[in-house]
Amino acid sequence: MSRFVIGPTDFELDGRPHRILAGALHYFRVHPDLWADRIRKARLMGLNTIETYVAWNAHEPRRGEWIADGGLDLGRFLDLVAAEGMHAIVRPGPYICAEWDNGGLPAWLFRDPEVGVRRSERRYVAAVTEFLERVYEIVAPRQVDAGGPVVLVQIENEYGAYGADKDYLAELVRVTRAAGITVPLTTIDQPTPQMLADGSLPGLHLTGSFGSRAVERMATLREFQPTGPLVCMEFWCGWFDDWGSHHHTTDASASAAELDAILAAGGSVNVYMFHGGTNFGLTSGANDKGRYAPITTSYDYDAPLDEAGHPTAKYFAFRDVIAKYADVPDEVPPPAPAAPELEVPLRPGPALLDVADRLGEASAHEALPTFDDLGHDRGVVVFTTRIDRDGPATLVVGEEVRDRAWVLVDGVPAGVLGRDAHERALRLPVARGELAIVVEDQGRVNYGQRLGEHKGLIGGVRLDGEEPSGWLARPLDLDRVPALAGGHAPAEGQAAAGPALLGAEFHLEAPADLFLDTADWGKGLVWVNGFLLGRYWRRGPQRTLIVPAPVTRAGRNEVAVLEFEAIADPVVRFVAGPLLGHTEV
Repeated sequence: MSRFVIGPTDFELDGRPHRILAGALHYFRVHPDLWADRIRKARLMGLNTIETYVAWNAHEPRRGEWIADGGLDLGRFLDLVAAEGMHAIVRPGPYICAEWDNGGLPAWLFRDPEVGVRRSERRYVAAVTEFLERVYEIVAPRQVDAGGPVVLVQIENEYGAYGADKDYLAELVRVTRAAGITVPLTTIDQPTPQMLADGSLPGLHLTGSFGSRAVERMATLREFQPTGPLVCMEFWCGWFDDWGSHHHTTDASASAAELDAILAAGGSVNVYMFHGGTNFGLTSGANDKGRYAPITTSYDYDAPLDEAGHPTAKYFAFRDVIAKYADVPDEVPPPAPAAPELEVPLRPGPALLDVADRLGEASAHEALPTFDDLGHDRGVVVFTTRIDRDGPATLVVGEEVRDRAWVLVDGVPAGVLGRDAHERALRLPVARGELAIVVEDQGRVNYGQRLGEHKGLIGGVRLDGEEPSGWLARPLDLDRVPALAGGHAPAEGQAAAGPALLGAEFHLEAPADLFLDTADWGKGLVWVNGFLLGRYWRRGPQRTLIVPAPVTRAGRNEVAVLEFEAIADPVVRFVAGPLLGHTEV
């Protein structure tokens, strides 16, 4: 067992000065069979510590339903860190941002409109306390003074950018210490005077988040943290992408120079991200600073270790910098191999509306409910009602579409409304028959004042000024899609109009990482062997979805697709490597 403390000028491990050289690696963004590989490659770059957030909404998707096994086995992840001879930093939030759905806060928390967000409101604090106590049951026995790897635990996350409720922060500290956490506690904020002042408490060690102008920002940090080590807890070595934007990259040599500046000043660092991984399933978040911008499925982040787990030029540039200040192993990871390339036809399947009753149960409502009214936190809801008007009519959403809606009359597409384009009105050429509105949640906002907002057609809908009634609302259980995607096809094998299911099969000699090229598809979701890879969208910049090797198998593999719009070329095409975009910033 070791003793880890914050001394007058340095971290101290067993009484000796110690520099943290950490890399961010979120266990919930990496297939669990690949955790050990990614951790080992961090050590080979010269790092001595792994940092991870804890995503509350992944561990507790419904209140009281706690998941901590499989891909959410935080204890196993920390044990693998220890097995590699490394330390760990745990940042449980409860808010994590991370471009993750709702910043990690569970949607169920906000169904009660009286619940406060990130402040000392009793219902919020009670739920947070239950969550943290569960996390600390895993973390406490794995602290360094108990023979484990954990050396630091963070309180909240960039709180100074959101609020200044010191009672809230103090309560998080109390809960943390009461749960047996004895290692030093930290906070993180961007190094501006206001954020640093608002986001911490006496007794907590302040750290910063930045990716450039390191010397200047560390000087600001030192003003508010006059003793102990300077720490850049998030050294932003790349950036995230949102749909319809460009692929963000940062120059490897310029980023390495900033890392060098931090280490030359005696600082400790956490490279954010060392390995970004993937927003599998429906876990990606969104930003909204006047325009809704949902995050891509890939969280490659232009990190030193790319989304597929292979070293980049930045990996070796960082390794060279670290070698100036610490011992670095002689071994290096091998270069990325070419992935198998193959094509198979994509078979048309049933229209979504034709099998909706097999994907979820409907409930009747006079007024249009939100996703949250239905207790449906993520994914898709199909709303239907009967309309009977002469001629065309105008459909208007009362407040906002959250986030994308496909409108059909008697199964015929009539148009699309997108939140990102601030669209609320659509002219229906025919207003008689079954009105169906397929609504997709594209990710809950993960930063700022819109945390916890509800999803759906907010404010209801009106048709020529009148509100339709007699709605059926059907939340879809997307786990059922793969079993139906290979089902009956429309007449003459043609693709269905509007949202539809499609399927395919392919064969492999052995499990392998694959890169699925979706350039000729429209917008939708795709599964391989029942595993939901995530969202695709022709807008880009992301063109390929990664299929991790543990998801595949030797022999026959199955693909299922839920396409909301239209596919130009009905082919499943796997290419040799990732295609995420090429524009640099």
